[in-house]
Amino acid sequence: MDNMDALLKETELLARHMSTYQHELPPDLESTSKVSEEAKNELIQECEDLWTEMKQCQNKLMVLDAEKLPESDVQLHLLMLKVKALTAECEQWQNKTPDIISQNQDILLAAGKEELKQTDEELEMMLSNARAKNKKLKSDLEKEERWLDEQQKAVDALTAKLEELNNQASNISQSSVHEKLKTKLQKVGSYREELLIALGDFLSENFPLLKEQDQRVKKKKGTAESPQVEWIPLADILEALIGKTLDSPHDPYIRIKEEFWPPYIEMLLRYGIASRHPEDPNKIRLEAFHQ
Repeated sequence: MDNMDALLKETELLARHMSTYQHELPPDLESTSKVSEEAKNELIQECEDLWTEMKQCQNKLMVLDAEKLPESDVQLHLLMLKVKALTAECEQWQNKTPDIISQNQDILLAAGKEELKQTDEELEMMLSNARAKNKKLKSDLEKEERWLDEQQKAVDALTAKLEELNNQASNISQSSVHEKLKTKLQKVGSYREELLIALGDFLSENFPLLKEQDQRVKKKKGTAESPQVEWIPLADILEALIGKTLDSPHDPYIRIKEEFWPPYIEMLLRYGIASRHPEDPNKIRLEAFHQ
């Protein structure tokens, strides 16, 4: 933005100076400025004299014998001759005084008018380019100012939002946060109890204790033999799996005991409720349904 403002000021200053100079210029010169017939003849005669002198110099150069080039290293010799020629030409231009094209005042006036006209056209073109550039710079400056205004509004809005959030954060006390977390934990605990109760009811209804089942079978068969192993209910197996997963998630496997009824273990494995240890088949874990 600073560079653009500086460039814009420089362009305006140049345009102002050009405008001032334009007012001080003389009126437009006539394109067909008349020169006297005598001045024309004099200028033509000077040109013919110069042409004659050039022809004489050319003839003298042609009469001179051409320098023989050495048989070896011709390229280097040509370069040295070129250096000598350029050096001589440079010294001649440094020692030469510029000649006036003519002593005739009419010719000098016409040439001056033509030069002044050409300079006027060049200055007009420069002024037009400066004005066009100034217009474009003003347009770019307006765009940059609009963009800056939009960015400033966005910054102000974000600053106000940040202050509002800081005020809200300062108003929230630590005790209120603790109470909210405590309430959420209580809700989660009560919901967990409800789920466990519902799971227990479902298991007691659909998977009763094996002792009752054995007694029913014994009554039907008329036998009175007692089972050798006291089987653990399915609810206790699931509770052990859940507790192990929650207490030690890094090692959620439990070892299969003799009290675990094999059909229960097979059912849990077959229906994807539990899975065996990849290295020890006597260990199982609850499937990670939460992942």
